[in-house]
Amino acid sequence: MTARRTLLAALGAGALVVALSSFAQQPAKIPRLSYIAFGKGPETEAFVRALHELGYIEGRNIIVDYRFAEGHEDRLPSLVQELTGLHPNALVAADPPSFRAAIRGAGKIPPIVTRFSSDPVASGFAASLAHPGGNVTGVFSLYSDLAGKRVEILKEAVPSLSRAMVLLDPHDERSAAGYARTKRLAHRLGVETIPAEASSADKLERAFERAQRAKANGMLVIRAPLFVGNTASIARLAARFRLPAIYDDARYVDAGGLMSYGSNVASLAGRLAVYADKILKGARPSDLPIEQPETVELVVNMKTAKALGINIPQLILVRADRVIE
Repeated sequence: MTARRTLLAALGAGALVVALSSFAQQPAKIPRLSYIAFGKGPETEAFVRALHELGYIEGRNIIVDYRFAEGHEDRLPSLVQELTGLHPNALVAADPPSFRAAIRGAGKIPPIVTRFSSDPVASGFAASLAHPGGNVTGVFSLYSDLAGKRVEILKEAVPSLSRAMVLLDPHDERSAAGYARTKRLAHRLGVETIPAEASSADKLERAFERAQRAKANGMLVIRAPLFVGNTASIARLAARFRLPAIYDDARYVDAGGLMSYGSNVASLAGRLAVYADKILKGARPSDLPIEQPETVELVVNMKTAKALGINIPQLILVRADRVIE
């Protein structure tokens, strides 16, 4: 009987060791990340590349669910609900329209990593840049804060600038504030602003025609999803109506626009991956400072300058981060 009990005890201990070993070998739960964007472009490629550089391999140590509104802002709310229904560990809202849809989403929203185009503190989304204090963190692109500098650079490149067309989308909730800011800063430099509204791509040409009748001799753009999705069309229209323009995004210049002064969007997208990584590893968004870009890019298209008969000052060319010959 004693031997039998010893055998049973040994078998029981062995079974326990096997069970514990099996439990220890169970794979950890793979983190899930949701990514939503107004459209698919270089920003998404930069984000994916940054994830890979951080050691993430989709399907092996991370699951990423991507959704794109394909330029249709009205699709964003349903896409947000779809993604939050997957119970991700964090949601990356790659652009302001996606963020607005996420923050208004129904139900419990996971930690959000986003790109702000306007001051997140002034907008009420963060207590401060250093200590956001809520469920949202990310990067602040400074697009709106650089409006005055853009007017200044355009005036420097085109000293005769006196009336600037300001392209804006009346359906975008940030346009009114963006135009008021630009108007105020332009006025200080003696430049009158002419609002030119376009609420859809097929109304862009009419906006330029109105500006031409008002004798505009320069152009600025108030950032809006509509315009970001039509950079090439806007650059072509500016060339056709012979309007020297400065933009907030280098993609306009790559498409034939004259100049841009703003943050590098691909670089900011890469930083979103860094934030997502920190949250997946246990950090709280309330403790992650909202970053501002370390550098702001000035890009000049000399081909366009020549076509418009503009002699870009050497001081601008020396400051330029990139010159398209």
